[in-house]
Amino acid sequence: MPLQGVCWFLCCRQGFSLLGRDYGEKEEEESFELRNKEDLTPNGRVSESSEEMKSLIIDKNKMGQEEEPELLVKWLLREVRGNWIKQRRYWFVLTQDSLDYYTGPEKGARRLGTLVLTNLCSVIWPDKQTYKETYWSITVYGRKHCYRLYTKHFNEAVHWACAIQKIIDSKSPVETPTQLLIRDIEENKFNPEVVEHIYQHNPILKYTQGPLYAPLLPFPYGSLEHTHSGKGYGSVREEAVKLFNCLQQLESAREPVPIIQGVLQTCLDLRPLRDEVYCQLVKQTSYTPSPNTAAHLRYWQLLTCMSCTFLPGPIVLKYLRFHLKIQSQSPESEMDNYASFISEALEKTKCRECVPSWEEIQMLMNRQEMLCTVHYPGPGSCQLYISSHTTANEVVRRMQEKLGLQESKNTFALYEQNALWEQPVTGSALVADILTRFEKVTCFSTKESESKSQWKLCFKLYCLLDADSISVDSIEYLFLFEQCHEMVVRGQLPACEEDLQALAALRLQSLMGDFSTHAPCPPLDELFPGHMLETRVLMSISAPQDVPPCQVAAQGCPTTQRFHTGLLAGTLWSHTATAVHKQKVEQDMRLRTRLKEEAAAVMTSILERWKGLAGYSRRDSMAAYLTIARQWSGFGCTLYEVDFYIQSSTGSFSQKLWLGVAATSVSLYKQGESEALESFPYGQICSYGVSDSNTFKITAGDRDLLFETTKLTEIMQLMNAYFSAIHRQRGKGEDADITIADSTEVGFRHLRSAPTPTLLELPSHPV
Repeated sequence: MPLQGVCWFLCCRQGFSLLGRDYGEKEEEESFELRNKEDLTPNGRVSESSEEMKSLIIDKNKMGQEEEPELLVKWLLREVRGNWIKQRRYWFVLTQDSLDYYTGPEKGARRLGTLVLTNLCSVIWPDKQTYKETYWSITVYGRKHCYRLYTKHFNEAVHWACAIQKIIDSKSPVETPTQLLIRDIEENKFNPEVVEHIYQHNPILKYTQGPLYAPLLPFPYGSLEHTHSGKGYGSVREEAVKLFNCLQQLESAREPVPIIQGVLQTCLDLRPLRDEVYCQLVKQTSYTPSPNTAAHLRYWQLLTCMSCTFLPGPIVLKYLRFHLKIQSQSPESEMDNYASFISEALEKTKCRECVPSWEEIQMLMNRQEMLCTVHYPGPGSCQLYISSHTTANEVVRRMQEKLGLQESKNTFALYEQNALWEQPVTGSALVADILTRFEKVTCFSTKESESKSQWKLCFKLYCLLDADSISVDSIEYLFLFEQCHEMVVRGQLPACEEDLQALAALRLQSLMGDFSTHAPCPPLDELFPGHMLETRVLMSISAPQDVPPCQVAAQGCPTTQRFHTGLLAGTLWSHTATAVHKQKVEQDMRLRTRLKEEAAAVMTSILERWKGLAGYSRRDSMAAYLTIARQWSGFGCTLYEVDFYIQSSTGSFSQKLWLGVAATSVSLYKQGESEALESFPYGQICSYGVSDSNTFKITAGDRDLLFETTKLTEIMQLMNAYFSAIHRQRGKGEDADITIADSTEVGFRHLRSAPTPTLLELPSHPV
């Protein structure tokens, strides 16, 4: 054996010896109370009238110790818990290396306990939550011990906490044996003999069936920094040991997916544990007795899921790559296939927002891609194979290629959509994360709400830059027709009732063809805006409400008024409330009846118009529909409901309006009206952005327009997308004069030569 190998053997064996059972011994907890010597009576009890406690700095030679010049010392009372609580005093000494307690301050006093201080120790400072009656507490966590100290004086507790923390901060970082061995492997990775020797003589690096008593990487003792209240997590060190036990359960589990999801969820919640789990998985996939058995391949499957969800830190990443390189030396084995898959995944992985879904984990375990269904306006859909790294932009490009929309002047985006709500997806969002959210919502939805909460991905028009260039025979024209009808049904296309009924009839003709009594007719809410019916009914119902006789008696009879404080008042009020409730129920029933009558009348009118469209082809019906819709000057814009703030001499007030974002301008509409109150071409806009958590601000000339809305991100992204498209059409591209001026307003964008805003992350890009 070479001399260098012997040296590595001695060094590594010495490091591994630290990982015995004692290394992970459970920390014991001890409680103490800080007192002054003057606070104690001769029998050791606490004096009622005590002066303010002061810490003492004395020469350590008085304690018979030779190395350090100063000590922080104090008389402390230790609580001994049994059938009753007794207090015994001890002399505590804080040195540069430990917190010790003795039987007394005299020379040669017997030391009863020691808490060694390293940079992994932690101190919990006094706060109001831990304040008990008249005591302030500090807690010191060490590897084996936990000291809880109490004092009546806040300044005294802070003084001790500061002194202990200062010593902890002065300590050099602690390295575990695993870290030392990882560094040794990195330094000798080109010397196979030394690397082999390190593995063979250090079982901590290799597969084991036994438990792990301490983490492979250093974590603070008793640190509460990463504890998630409500999720049941303990300290990071405790969770690291628990995770190794979960890993070992994979070998015998009949269904591994729940365990894998649990490990990934813990790593998502507790970020420091990601490197630890990677090290544990490398350990369990190194020198496995039967590496290609189904049980031991579970570790590789979890490592595959980890590599597609989180990236390890730089040091662990190098160690992992080296491990994968070693395993790939066995060609055509399952281990080699997993190692190659993981190596490729590490090149693409970004940190995920969600833990992979059940379906995704099953696909990753088999190193396969998922089949994703993407809908588009109308009844159509496409199925695409996606990986854990596929972004929304990639899906948009592939959908454009599949549907022949590469040459379109308009832009497209993916939308998250259900029956009641939709939202565009940002371009860099991982489609796998979106599908995971859909899975979670479906799991928690009830049967009654399942149909309404059925989520799907939809590929739709995003920026309508040139509606006139869309061919009537293209699928893009179908997109325009379907999305225009969605706006009509939502009540976002201002039109008179006659036009809305004509649009509904044309919709029926395009869907069903010529009128037939046997044709199944869609419900009215899929053809006509429901708010129009409600408005008409509410305006037609007379407002005066009949006052109940008992209420009239209570108001008009002086005798009754004299009994308002007596028993009769309670009975009278009960009758009044019952009458009012009964009246409200009757009014609701009348309203529902009127709504049904109005809906029937409107549906009858629509059917009559439908009969008159006999002979119209689907293409003709769609063209006629869009001709009516184009009469609105804001056709093609996206409407957002906002509260518009108006400043005046008498103060400020808000008004509910529509903010329309279109290809050339931003406009304000009164809800339900077709004419814009004001319109601001992009050339007049100096800046725009988010001024606070729910306020959007546009500066046009010398005017500042403030809007309160829940759609801040969507408005910002859409305006950015339109500006970006304008620059591309003008041939400026990436060379455009785009700057960001410093601003105190978060997310605000200033334009030096309008319109040239800096682009946020766009939800889609045209090909």
